[in-house]
Amino acid sequence: MTDGGTRMAITLQESLRGIFYAPFYVALARQAYAAEGVTVRFASAPTPGRAALGVLDGTADVCWGGPMRVMQAYARTPDCDLVHFAEVVTRDPFLLLGRAPRPDFSLRDLLGLRFGTVSEVPTPWMCLQEDLRRAGMAPARIDRVSDRSMADNVAALLRGDLDVVQVFEPFAAALEADGGGNVWYAAARRGPTSYTTFYTRRALLRDRREELHGMVRAIDRTLKWVARADGAAIADAIAGFFPDVPPPLLAAACARYKALGIWGADPVLPRTGYDRLLSGLVSGGFVSPGTPFDVAVDNSLAADVVAENLPPLD
Repeated sequence: MTDGGTRMAITLQESLRGIFYAPFYVALARQAYAAEGVTVRFASAPTPGRAALGVLDGTADVCWGGPMRVMQAYARTPDCDLVHFAEVVTRDPFLLLGRAPRPDFSLRDLLGLRFGTVSEVPTPWMCLQEDLRRAGMAPARIDRVSDRSMADNVAALLRGDLDVVQVFEPFAAALEADGGGNVWYAAARRGPTSYTTFYTRRALLRDRREELHGMVRAIDRTLKWVARADGAAIADAIAGFFPDVPPPLLAAACARYKALGIWGADPVLPRTGYDRLLSGLVSGGFVSPGTPFDVAVDNSLAADVVAENLPPLD
């Protein structure tokens, strides 16, 4: 509270700009937080790697981002008290594309192919290398280019220097539209893998619980709106956040993500999704032993909101 008794704004920080975060942008664009009586000031992290640090040092009150960053913060900060309190992206949004159609593709087909993986953030490869292990393959056997950007890898695919690339949208939609690539594998099909949540410090979850309850109400109503909307409607709602993406590509990207079920039906973070992510981060050597679900997740607000059975956004 301010001295005059007026609530201060919640500073809400994005970790990076991505179409797979669409429900978060819908909530902002359609004034979902204001409808719940919560004033939100939107900010962007300077880099994805500094997003969790912004919450720890008070630059941001709440961040949306991956549990990977929270586990990283726990590994680096002994007294870390970050906690996830609402999930939005519940499946992995990354895709594997090659030049020609390959409807019978399996992960074992990566053996002998030149493969460009995401370098901008670690989670996509951490999750995929766990998929490989579960398919009985040693990740080290893959001929992998790991130090180039997604844009560079797409250019290499088109030149024929790579056989398959790992990207998120709108790279996939653009490759398909130009006839330069085809989706071989959608990581979302492995099932729940907790990818993006709201997280904050435990003290703020306690001290500003009423406002965070309003934020969870807003995102719950937004998820219900997204569940009823088609790709074009979602794209139209978030277009202001993606001025450089042509509307047809944005609509195609949103339609694909909706069809893949990457956005949760409600804001409860399931243990199965969290543990699947944790297993990839551990087997990939990113954290050890990692942060247990019961330490890093508080579903109490999300459960309360689900019990309210709220309507979708107008």
